Amino acid sequence: MNKKNLEILGLSEGATAQDVKNAYETLRAKYLEERFMDGEAGNNAAKMLTKIETAYQELSSELNENAAAEDGGASFARVEELLKANDIQEAQRVLDSFNERNAQWHYLQSVVFYRKNWMNESKKQLEIAIQLEPNNDKYRETYRKLNDKINYNPQGAPSGENGQEGYQSRYEGQNMSTPPDQEQMGGGFCADCINSICTCMCLNALCNGCCR
Repeated sequence: MNKKNLEILGLSEGATAQDVKNAYETLRAKYLEERFMDGEAGNNAAKMLTKIETAYQELSSELNENAAAEDGGASFARVEELLKANDIQEAQRVLDSFNERNAQWHYLQSVVFYRKNWMNESKKQLEIAIQLEPNNDKYRETYRKLNDKINYNPQGAPSGENGQEGYQSRYEGQNMSTPPDQEQMGGGFCADCINSICTCMCLNALCNGCCR
């Protein structure tokens, strides 16, 4: 907190909102009475009233901002817990309750969209988070992995809700830190070969039977 404002109210670092209020009210009552004194004493009291009023307002605003930041941190933790529990609807409700939306907010919104399989929207939110915090390695790595998954999506995959790209069932349930499972090359080839061979064998048998 502003040290000069603390000194005006006779407080030290670590003062609470209640400490600030109590000091302000005590000094205000003192100088309201002294301002009617004659000469320099009255003038000084009037000046001090202005100073303590300014100090009180600035310190109160600073304390409120700090409290809001702490509440925001708790809310972000709540969203993370809801995401772990896969309660996407409640996680979105908590995010919607925020007035100020910083980089962490956009990152968590990206995760919510990802869980809904809205890949394009998820990507947009991550881009905003990176713009706000360009040196955040976590956001950049998540963005890279998300792009890998989008690029890996097979052509012709079914469209998801809200026009987002759909993903096959093998992607469902994965989180952003898990890369897509890689299919083995030629996965269905052997089964196709066996079916073809069996068909040829049956035809040969029928032909041999007819010729006899």
